[in-house]
Amino acid sequence: MTQKEQQQLGKTLWDIADNLRGAMNADDFRDYMLSFLFLRYLSSNYEASAKKELGRDYPNLDDNDKRNPLSVWYAENEADVAEFEKQMRRKIHYVIEPKHLWSSIAEMARTQNKDLLETLEQGFKYIENQSFENAFQGLFSEINLNSEKLGKKHEDRNAKLCVIIQKIAEGIKDFSTDSDTLGDAYEYLIGQFAAGSGKKAGEFYTPQQISSILSEIVTLDSQDPTQGPKIRLEKVLDFASGSGSLLLNVRKRIKENGGNVGKIYGQEKNITTYNLARMNMLLHGMKDTEFEIFHGDTLLNQWDELNEMNPAKKVEFDAICGESAF
Repeated sequence: MTQKEQQQLGKTLWDIADNLRGAMNADDFRDYMLSFLFLRYLSSNYEASAKKELGRDYPNLDDNDKRNPLSVWYAENEADVAEFEKQMRRKIHYVIEPKHLWSSIAEMARTQNKDLLETLEQGFKYIENQSFENAFQGLFSEINLNSEKLGKKHEDRNAKLCVIIQKIAEGIKDFSTDSDTLGDAYEYLIGQFAAGSGKKAGEFYTPQQISSILSEIVTLDSQDPTQGPKIRLEKVLDFASGSGSLLLNVRKRIKENGGNVGKIYGQEKNITTYNLARMNMLLHGMKDTEFEIFHGDTLLNQWDELNEMNPAKKVEFDAICGESAF
């Protein structure tokens, strides 16, 4: 996808958000919008991996058949489901049940299904508690689908969610759903929501212009900057990581130089921003083994891993970045 198309996707999603949030605070609507985009990415990645895993056994449905192919396979192969999910956890580290996949949720939204809210809520809880490793628990903890901000009555909230999800599904159906594309769209939306949040935006977002400059500095050879950028960083830390944009920019710069980063670490105090950061990492195609984001206060030294005094176990970093580090 070209840069112009990526920008168009970001603008399309922002227009949807701007038109649908109504009187809802931008920060509140941000959490719904980004969580749904995240579920779209997880589902797309999961279905692509499932199709590869099942090969010719993956159902090939007619265009007018609105069922999810994986739901058909589950129904016809109940005895093999447990082994299939075991393989998926081993290969991509998570499982999403067919009824919770984005395509299933989007079809419920299209048909204004009265059970969408409950199904979505169950799906988020499953992903938090049964799908991922323990490090991903609480990922959707700040998403309140029963908030009166969505509507005073249950029926109103369900109807509102149907509209939001249907519009998102329609808006992105013609765009690629790979990690680079959706990751960039996610970053774009974070930036747009930050622009409308005033001073407190600095709590979760470093503007791209600043992030680009800082990441260029971080990736230079600190011993001899004239040698140009490094091509390998084993460990990189941002001790006030916000939504993780700066860490991802450092990783991007290293990859552009033909190198790679071993693992990135971040620490974030705000629970909502902490969840945004974890989603941001995954949306950019990072495996859960390639990053570690800790929910805690840096000033209170709450991360035990950074307080380790045993030289044999102490974690050392090749680079430490962050606005407050400069």
